[in-house]
Amino acid sequence: MITGSLVALVTPMHENGELDWTCLHNLVEYHIREGSDGLVIAGTTGESATLTVQEHCEVLRRVIDQVAGRLPVIAGTGANATQQAVHLTAEAKALGADACLLVTPYYNKPTQEGLYRHYKTVAESVAIPQILYNVPGRTAVDLLPETVARLSILDNIVGIKEATGIIERGAEIRELCGRDFAIYSGDDSTGMELMLRGANGVISVTNNVVPKLMHRLCIAALQGQREDAEAINGQLQGLHKKLFVESNPIPVKWALQQMGLIKGGIRLPLTPLAENHQPVIRQVLAQLDLL
Repeated sequence: MITGSLVALVTPMHENGELDWTCLHNLVEYHIREGSDGLVIAGTTGESATLTVQEHCEVLRRVIDQVAGRLPVIAGTGANATQQAVHLTAEAKALGADACLLVTPYYNKPTQEGLYRHYKTVAESVAIPQILYNVPGRTAVDLLPETVARLSILDNIVGIKEATGIIERGAEIRELCGRDFAIYSGDDSTGMELMLRGANGVISVTNNVVPKLMHRLCIAALQGQREDAEAINGQLQGLHKKLFVESNPIPVKWALQQMGLIKGGIRLPLTPLAENHQPVIRQVLAQLDLL
C-alpha cells in the first residue's frame, strides 16, 4: 500500500503553453530530495484535461524513467470516456507506473450503476493497481460509498482519493471496504483529520509548495500523534486555503513561479492568477519563508 504525502504534481509549461521538460525534471528531483512519499502525475493539478493523449503519455514516460523506482509513481488516467480511460491506463501500465488514479467521468453525470460499470471495465481490462478518485465539486457526480464498496471487491481496485472534504465519508468507506482498502484525502484542509481517523495519506496540492512539511505532517498523523500533526497543520492552514482562491492549479502554479521552481505557463481555458489574488498568496509564502 502506498502511504504518506503524495504530491499532485503540476505540469510545468513555458509562457506559450508548451511543456517545459527541464522544469519537470527539476521538480521531480526536488520532490525526491524534499521527502515526498510519491508522485501523482497528469492528474487535475497536472492539467490533464488540456494535455493531448500524446503529451499525457510522454509526461508519464519521462517521469517514470527519471524516478527509476526511487518513489512510487501514480499515473492519472481517468477520462469521461471509458475506452479512453482504458487506453491511458494500459499505456501507464506499459510505461511502468506503480498505480493509476482514475477520476470519475466528468460532465456525463453517470448514474451509480454507470460509475460501477465504468470502473469495472477499466479494472478488468488492465491489470494494474487502480485508485478511484471522487471530486464532485469538479465532476458534477458523486461516487457514493456503497458504489465504492461494490468496486473494492475487484482485485486491482485498491483505494480511493476522496476529495469531498467530508470527514465522515472516510469513516463510512473504511467501514464498508475494510482495512486493506486505501483511503487518501484529496482535500488538504481536512487531510490531517482524515489521516488521524484512519486514512492512509493525502494526495496534495499543498505538497507542491512545501513537500518537507507535508511529509512531516503525514508521518505525525499516520502515527496518531495529534498534537504534533496539529502543530504542523496550523502552519499550513493558510496555504491550504489560499491555494484555492481561484481554480486549481492556477494559484499553485503562480506560487511555484514566485519560488523560482517553474515558469508562468498555464493552458487555456485556465489563465494566470488575477492580480488582486497575488498579494494573499505572496503573504502566505512569505510567512513560510518561501520567498
